[in-house]
Amino acid sequence: MLRKFQSEKLQMIFIAITTAIAGDFKIVPFGGTGFRVALGSVAYLLLLRLMNHLSYIRTGMLTGAVVLLYRMDEDLLFGADVSLRESFLSHFPAVIYYLLFAIGMSRIQKDLDEFNPLRVGAIVSGIDFIANGAELLIRQAWIQPAPIAAGQWLFLLGLAIVRSYFVIGLYSSISVSQLRLLHKEQKKRIEQMLNFGSGLYGETFYLKKSMDDIEQITASTFQLYQRLKESGRNGESAEALRIAQQFHEVKKDSQRILAGLLKLFDSQVVVDMRLSEVVEHAVRANRQYAEMLGKEVWFVTELRTDYSTPHFIPLLTLLNNLAANAIETIPGTGYVRINVHQDEKNTTFTVTDNGPGIPETDRELIFEPGFTTKFNAEGVASTGIGLSHVRDIVRTFEGDIGVQVQDGATEFKVSLPTAALKKEE
Repeated sequence: MLRKFQSEKLQMIFIAITTAIAGDFKIVPFGGTGFRVALGSVAYLLLLRLMNHLSYIRTGMLTGAVVLLYRMDEDLLFGADVSLRESFLSHFPAVIYYLLFAIGMSRIQKDLDEFNPLRVGAIVSGIDFIANGAELLIRQAWIQPAPIAAGQWLFLLGLAIVRSYFVIGLYSSISVSQLRLLHKEQKKRIEQMLNFGSGLYGETFYLKKSMDDIEQITASTFQLYQRLKESGRNGESAEALRIAQQFHEVKKDSQRILAGLLKLFDSQVVVDMRLSEVVEHAVRANRQYAEMLGKEVWFVTELRTDYSTPHFIPLLTLLNNLAANAIETIPGTGYVRINVHQDEKNTTFTVTDNGPGIPETDRELIFEPGFTTKFNAEGVASTGIGLSHVRDIVRTFEGDIGVQVQDGATEFKVSLPTAALKKEE
C-alpha cells in the first residue's frame, strides 16, 4: 500500500511539473489581465485521462500550487517589475482554474471509460469553460475591473471545445494504439497456447496408446505365467511373473505422467474455435516452420464450410502434422494447399503439396507405426507424432484418412463426421 501511495504521489508530481512547464508555451488573448491560453491545460487534461486512477482533486490542488510557485519564481528570476504580492495575485487565479477543473472531472471520473468520446468531449468542454470563466472573472475583479464582453465568453467557449475535443481525440488515438498492441500480444500468446496444446495433445494421445499396449502386454505376460506354472515350469513361470510385475510398474508410472499431462492440458483456456481460425493458425505456424528450415513455401487455403468446434486442438494437431510433413518433403520451393469442405455427413480436410511424392510401394506402409521416409544428414529418422498416430487420432472420431499422388501432387485426405466436430447449437 505504501509503495502504491508513493507511486501515485510521484505521478501527481509529474503531472504538476509537466503542466507548469507546458504553460510557458502560451498566448495572452485579453491584454493585461494576465489570462493566458497555454499548452499547460492541454497537458493537464491529457495526463489526467492517461492516469485515471489518481485522485483528481488532490492532483488539481498540487498542480495549482506548483503552477503558482513556478510562475512566481519566473517573475523573480527574470526580473519582472512586480512585487511578491502582485506576482501572487497575478498567478493565483490559475490555481482556481486547475482546482475547479479537477473537481469537475472528479464528478465523472468513474464513468469516463463508459462514455463515448463525443459525450466525454462535450462534458469536458463544459468543465473547461466554467473553470476558465471563473479564472477570468477573478482576474478581471483583481487586476483590471471591467465587465467581460460577450466576445470573450464566446472565445472561451470555442477554446474549451477545441481544446477538449483535441485532447480526447489524442487520448482515443493512444488508446486505440494500446489496444492494437494488446491485441497483437494476446494473439501471439493464443498462438503459443494453441501450438503448445497441439503438441501436448499429440504426446498425450501417444501416451494413452502406449498405456493400452502396456496393459495388453501385462495381461499376456500374466497369462503366460499361469500357463507355465500349470505345466510345472516353475523357474520360467517366476521369470514371466517378474516381467509382468515390471510392466505393471511401468504402467503405474505412465499413469502418473498421463495424469500430470492431462492436468496441464485441462489448464488451457477451453474455447470454441471456427474451422477458418484453426486453418489460419495452422498456416501461420507452418509458415514459420518453413522459414526456419530455409524453404520458400506458399500456402493456399480454400474453405467451403465454416463452423465452430470444441475439438480445435485435435484438428490443429492433424493439420499441423500433415502440413509439417508436406514442408519437410518439399526440397526447397513449393506450395502447400489446405482445403476444407463439407458434404451431407462428413467434413473433409485435404492437405496437398508438390513435393517429390510417395512411392507407390510405400503408400500402404506410411500409416504403419515406426515407418518414415525422412532422415536427417546423420541418418536419424524424423521426430513428431507420425502418420500412424495421425491415423489413430482420426479413428477416435470414427473418420478416415487416405493419400493419393496425382499429377506431381501428394494429397492427404481426412474425412471426419461433421456431427462429431460441430458444436451443438
